[in-house]
Amino acid sequence: MLGVILPVILGLPAALAQYEAIDTCCQALQGAGLQNVLFSGDAAYKNRTESYWSVSAQLTPHCIVQPTSTDDVVKVVNILVGDGACSSTKFAVRSGGHTTWAGSNNIEDGITVDLGLMTEVTFDKNTTVASIGPGSRWNGVYAVLDPLGYTVPGGRAGTVGVAGFLTGGGNSFYAARKGFACDNVVNFELVTADGKVVNANANENADLFQALKGGSGGNFGIVTRFDMQAFLAGNLWGGTATYNKSVTAQQIDAYVKWTDNVENYQAGSSIIFWSYLPVMSDIVILAAYEDTEGEEAPAGFDEFLAIDRIADTLRLDSHKALTDELEQAAGYRDIWFTMTFTNDKEIFTKIVDLNTAFVEEWKLLSADGDFITQCMFQSIPTIFSKHSVERGGNVLGLDKVDKNAIMLLFDIAVKTPEEEALARPLLRSYGRKMQEFAAKKGGLVDWQFLNYADSYQNPLGSYGAENVEKIRAAAAKFDPQGIFQTKAPGGFKISKVENGSKETSAPIEKEL
Repeated sequence: MLGVILPVILGLPAALAQYEAIDTCCQALQGAGLQNVLFSGDAAYKNRTESYWSVSAQLTPHCIVQPTSTDDVVKVVNILVGDGACSSTKFAVRSGGHTTWAGSNNIEDGITVDLGLMTEVTFDKNTTVASIGPGSRWNGVYAVLDPLGYTVPGGRAGTVGVAGFLTGGGNSFYAARKGFACDNVVNFELVTADGKVVNANANENADLFQALKGGSGGNFGIVTRFDMQAFLAGNLWGGTATYNKSVTAQQIDAYVKWTDNVENYQAGSSIIFWSYLPVMSDIVILAAYEDTEGEEAPAGFDEFLAIDRIADTLRLDSHKALTDELEQAAGYRDIWFTMTFTNDKEIFTKIVDLNTAFVEEWKLLSADGDFITQCMFQSIPTIFSKHSVERGGNVLGLDKVDKNAIMLLFDIAVKTPEEEALARPLLRSYGRKMQEFAAKKGGLVDWQFLNYADSYQNPLGSYGAENVEKIRAAAAKFDPQGIFQTKAPGGFKISKVENGSKETSAPIEKEL
């Protein structure tokens, strides 16, 4: 018994010293005049902690600091990085709080820099540029722009945060017309580890500008403003449609044809997913259709609309209203997996079959049936990257993919920590089977979407050696001491990518 107790006793002084060091750092933030430093006993602390979309990300930092301006962020960075009181304290940076996995945007035994009060959205009528605060969510952006008759390519679920979405690439309803959402950013304002405010655009810090378009902002500093090129836009036609799973083969046929037709019909957007819903106790097929030019039931959707459906909400409506509709249930622990494959019917069908097998296996393990799954497919045709290149390029690496592809998000949402621990390796094993089948058929695309990747995946490495080096060079230039690689450990870090070699770019997930 003594052998168990003694290490605990000996560890107490070190734990106490760590606690006191973090507390001193939090006090230093308060002493610097920052008005919003929250501690665990505060109601506001509880509200912010519980506001993370995935319960898995709801950690308990020692304190939360909420800057309200770029000047505040400079002050925070100078204290966290330069103040002796904070020399051993690690921190996290949170914007919208929609990334699913623990430690991505929050931290235990450290300090979370929460940008949630920096939500101002302004619009310049002369330049048609929308300036967006990093704590904004897309429903707030559209609420400002829709009444003006303008919009930007942003998130398709209204509560998704702006910052992580844009610096991870960002897929939108407008991707076939405008490229990825990041390609529509004309300027990033960023606070570096040494407390400097820099702008990154096509003419100023162009290397950083390109690296931020997909390279994840946490590799370089804290982005404090996104300037996006807005454009005139009226109502969209679209909504959701629900189908019985018995029409699976028809849906797959229609989606494969759709993917190859995107270049000919660039106003359209289609997302389709096989989802287990507890209210149905079964898998149903859900689809989100949008025509961004507001044409009702256009010919591009004929194949889908010819399939018998249970219900739909298709109508003319605002960008905001359509994204409000695509919200996913909160209050769950979310486990995600992503991969990309060539537009191949056989691979698509196998993935859907494996998803069904996964759901049936999990039903036997679930205590009460309260879980949600998604097996979601989104077209990634080559036209997306053609538009990206036209706008100066990004670091996603998809311009090297010469075939139309489909991106998968495969995930489960469960209620308890015990279920999460059980579901995580199971979902990962099924994801590996999906990859292996695609690879066997010669259709595995060596690319992972950062916005959908879970902690064990390697999206940055999948961008290819050239883009990895662009990200690495920009990180070294603007954060030469590697502060955001070490003191802010959350998210996908370029320092953890092994030189972007082919062997490490997007490997098939290994057995746990």
